[in-house]
Amino acid sequence: MTDALGAAKSERTTGRNGYRSGYYGRSLITRVGKLELRIPQDRTGQFSTELFERYQRSERALVAALAEMYVQGVSTRKVKAITEELCGHSFSASSIITINKRLDQSLAQFAARPLNEAFPYLIVDARYERVREAGVIVSHAVLIAIGIDWDGRRQILGVELANRGSRSSWSDFLRGLKARGLNGVELVVSDDHAGLKAAIREVLPEAVWQRCYVHFLRNALDYVPRKVDDDCLQELRWLYARRDLAEARSDLTAWLARWAGKYPRLTAWVEENLEERLSFYRLPRQHHKHLKSTSMLERLNEEIKRRTQVVRIFPNAQSCLRLIRALAVETHENWLEQLRYLNMEELREHKKLIMRQAA
Repeated sequence: MTDALGAAKSERTTGRNGYRSGYYGRSLITRVGKLELRIPQDRTGQFSTELFERYQRSERALVAALAEMYVQGVSTRKVKAITEELCGHSFSASSIITINKRLDQSLAQFAARPLNEAFPYLIVDARYERVREAGVIVSHAVLIAIGIDWDGRRQILGVELANRGSRSSWSDFLRGLKARGLNGVELVVSDDHAGLKAAIREVLPEAVWQRCYVHFLRNALDYVPRKVDDDCLQELRWLYARRDLAEARSDLTAWLARWAGKYPRLTAWVEENLEERLSFYRLPRQHHKHLKSTSMLERLNEEIKRRTQVVRIFPNAQSCLRLIRALAVETHENWLEQLRYLNMEELREHKKLIMRQAA
């Protein structure tokens, strides 16, 4: 209000744009409960604040999804109780349409925005949500991509819904990002999904692929007895904490020799699959811990799960996509306001060093 009026409270100045006129109350529904706010107002009624607007996108999407279930008659009395607790009243069909229309316009702009800058790092993953279609509950894949630009800032580049996480779905998703301007991708981090790997090779052939080491270590459990009481897996994990690729390979050779006799299936699988899991060693050492796994995206997925498990089964696909995109927009904007996630000058210097060594 001080900025809007050009004067502090009770300040005498000839350049002020108006006068205060007390406060009015407003309730803000959030994931942690209802907040009662005091909003300042001016005499002419011109002042308004959008400070909390973006933080309510996902709240409105969540409420709309629950209310939609209630209005369509596919929910229980428990859902009605939740919507009334969240908003203080139940919903009519027209109020839901109004909420959704306003949300969909802003979310569509976010989803279609041009990607005018280069993103050397790309992290992709999928999660699955249950959706009701024609009276049948089906599982839909939510495809998500996060990029890190040359300023070192994280951005959510895309969130799309697909019938399943197949090669064609991932190819369409990545092509959509490229059509919006995605370029300069040097490293892609993901899990070992065969369709996703094929799509990356097809659409982003210039990029190096890094398999998430967390998923890799989980898969290693399939090749050892259920109860492992020695240091085999711990030493395998340590291979991801070496200073450079030469040291990692040296330790890998020693690890294979030490455990091949006791766990031949595990060591044979690791020897065949580990090399492409060490791609992150091509990066500056300071970037290793951030880009050897999809943990950055997993944290976003956990936040999404906190919301979607409230709905449990979405009334339709659009309701599901609306809620997840709304949360993605909030996260994206928060990331842009934070200090840079990575120092990309380290990557520039690292590339120069490699070029000098090659020359």
